[in-house]
Amino acid sequence: MRDVQISEVLIEQGDSAVPFFVVVSGEIEIVRPSDGVEMLITVHGPGQFTGEVNMMSGRRAMYRAHVIKQGKVIELDRQNIMALIQSDAELGEILIRAFILRRAELLAAGVGDVVFIGSIHSPGTHRIKEFLIRNGHPYSYIDLDRDPDVQNLLDSFHIDSTEIPIMICQGKFVLKNPSNQEIANCLGFNESIDHTHLRDLVIIGAGSSGLAAAVDDASEGLHVLVLTDSPGGQASSSSRIENYLGFYWNIRSRACNKSI
Repeated sequence: MRDVQISEVLIEQGDSAVPFFVVVSGEIEIVRPSDGVEMLITVHGPGQFTGEVNMMSGRRAMYRAHVIKQGKVIELDRQNIMALIQSDAELGEILIRAFILRRAELLAAGVGDVVFIGSIHSPGTHRIKEFLIRNGHPYSYIDLDRDPDVQNLLDSFHIDSTEIPIMICQGKFVLKNPSNQEIANCLGFNESIDHTHLRDLVIIGAGSSGLAAAVDDASEGLHVLVLTDSPGGQASSSSRIENYLGFYWNIRSRACNKSI
């Protein structure tokens, strides 16, 4: 437990090592910084805690967390919070459920660290949208054909409308019609992967079969790496999946996606 002071930044957008905080006293404000302006997302008070799905995946922080009322917090790093989730089933269920519901709210509200400018007439726009959606990454979308103020944004980043689709990451990195690999690199999807580590097994594809194989082999103590552009594979579009790992009856893809 430690003291925190007003205006102290606990988490900065883009941080790769994101700590977990439980508020004992005081208040922590969660905001999305953009062009010097902070958009309020939520405020955590006594008894509440920070974090969402990125806490489990090890990806970069999408938001800034700073103190607006001095007090005391309990701070844990990702390794300790993951150990807690694995060792305490009841507490782990509460945390995981909260993380998933928070991400669902961010997705529904279109609040993330990405501004995406595109057009319905651009194939690249549809490809990037699908990549972000299937990876569960929140983003704000601006339609070049419908938003009257989009030109001001393009001008501020010295972008021509013919260069769409455009992605602006964390309000400073501009990608013009990026590949899926460039998007993953900009958003830090693979930063937590140790590329020097020798794996026992590499699985290409993360559909229902690939995920089942990864879970089963990892449970036997093997070090497994799954290569995919997004988790879910065919499971994301199948109306029904039979005999999926952990289920003894047919399940609809919506239930499968939640379990994944």
